[in-house]
Amino acid sequence: MSSFESKVREALSQPLNQGEMGDADAVGTVGSPECGDMLRMWLKFTEKDGRKVIDRASFQAFGCQTAIAVASMATELLRGKTADEARHLTAQDLAGDLGALPPMKIHCGQLVEGALRNALDQSSPATPSAAPANATTLSEDMHRKPGGKIRIVPLE
Repeated sequence: MSSFESKVREALSQPLNQGEMGDADAVGTVGSPECGDMLRMWLKFTEKDGRKVIDRASFQAFGCQTAIAVASMATELLRGKTADEARHLTAQDLAGDLGALPPMKIHCGQLVEGALRNALDQSSPATPSAAPANATTLSEDMHRKPGGKIRIVPLE
């Protein structure tokens, strides 16, 4: 087993920050039509040393093991970053300790990056927007007929 595969298995054995965050300031959702993966990321901001930074991040995913592992790593990596710093992180950066993503798994990092950027687009630098009070789970979104309030952004 390669080092990458063992790191993914390790991340999956105890995924960090998995699940909905009810008090989130921003929520981003993306989906990939090629592989069927979907990922939602929640962000909670706080004021620290006069700067608005990400206090917590969590995720919910329907996808392959690598997407879940990258999302788990990313939620830890985001803590303490400003929205601008987070916006400049690449899919490879978000993979953190997993290391370089194999070519066939790069889309997993892009899925996490897309959810992060979508969430960041939902909040302004000055005032984060409130998460919708009627937010649904990702599972409910997948089974709902089109036309819901959640915006799903396809990855290219």
